[in-house]
Amino acid sequence: MLTCQMIDEAAVVLRGVVRPTEIIHSPFYSKMLGAPLYFKCENHQHTGSFKIRGAYHFLSKRPAEQLANGVVTASVGNHGKGVASAASLLNCSCRVIMPEGVPLSKELAPLQYGAAVELYGQTHEEADSYARQLAAKDNLLYIPAFDHELIMAGQGTIGLEILQELPTIESLLVPIGGGGLISGIATAIKAVRPGVRIIGVEAAGVASASLARRNGHPKTISTRTHSFAEEVAVKRVGELTFPIMEHYVDDVITVDEESIARAIVSLMEKGNLFVEGAGAVGLAALIYGFRSVRKESTLCLLSGGNLDIHNMARVVEKGMLAEGRYLRLRLEMADIPGALAHLTHILSELQANIFQVNHDRHKSSLPLGEAEVLLDLETRGAEHIQEILMRLEDERYRPEVIY
Repeated sequence: MLTCQMIDEAAVVLRGVVRPTEIIHSPFYSKMLGAPLYFKCENHQHTGSFKIRGAYHFLSKRPAEQLANGVVTASVGNHGKGVASAASLLNCSCRVIMPEGVPLSKELAPLQYGAAVELYGQTHEEADSYARQLAAKDNLLYIPAFDHELIMAGQGTIGLEILQELPTIESLLVPIGGGGLISGIATAIKAVRPGVRIIGVEAAGVASASLARRNGHPKTISTRTHSFAEEVAVKRVGELTFPIMEHYVDDVITVDEESIARAIVSLMEKGNLFVEGAGAVGLAALIYGFRSVRKESTLCLLSGGNLDIHNMARVVEKGMLAEGRYLRLRLEMADIPGALAHLTHILSELQANIFQVNHDRHKSSLPLGEAEVLLDLETRGAEHIQEILMRLEDERYRPEVIY
């Protein structure tokens, strides 16, 4: 079983290897919630996430002969990057198996640390099974993503840092994937401050911790799933992590994809913080759906900041749509000189910012003498959208909302 002594020993091992990430107070969100809110910024860790803590600690505790032939792991992103970095620091070769279709930035990340990357299978589970086969065939050391005491102990050093810098903390929101992160942190904190509420947050579409709690044991989610919070989209929590979560974690809650996207956008705009989906789930729960927000000193763990740049536009667009900040319209109008200028003048009066306009007079389905216009608009909320639609209706444009 994981012990506090193991976490203390991990802190010694990791000294000078990982960054003791800062805890920052957020005046904006504190005012919104009516209570102090803090962020623990593991998105500022050397590899962009907390994963290097567990990976390095795990490898550092293995005998040299186990590292001689190299190591192998499976990952959709952060774990592979953390393992590759740790292996580089310890001068052992590393292979990272990733499912096909993983974002290119995730695929390339381990390469900068000298690891070899191989794509296999359609899911993390298939990639993980293949990594275990390679470990047996080539006598490599397999590194689990979360379900091992040494991994949990490394992640638990975050809890020690929280206690040292913010000893008055009353509640803590932590992302849950397989459970290694929250198990380590909860073990460290509850040993010293048993009254601190530990709340786990997971994506609603991949709620494996909630499923395990309902059944009393880990159970695999059978359906194919996807989430903006891909780093916590784990279909089954660990056999070792589950009893620790049951013992120490006070509540497990879920957040939907819309809330995650909104939280990512909000952190960019209001907090000047760049986080991935998994890193945003805690704030998403607090401001968009947590059923029992208490007026107490609260900390959200921002677990990572490795948001794929190509997915960022999609996530931001989703978040802005949810906030009523983005509107795409289709309408038809007379194809005469000055018609488009008149339309843009109306939108200017309404203070709608035009992102993009597409004017098409050649579409075969259009009546003679008419043109189709597609508009992407920046808006200020639901009321502003209704104001725009009503004005365009009054002007006989018959707007059709695409999204």
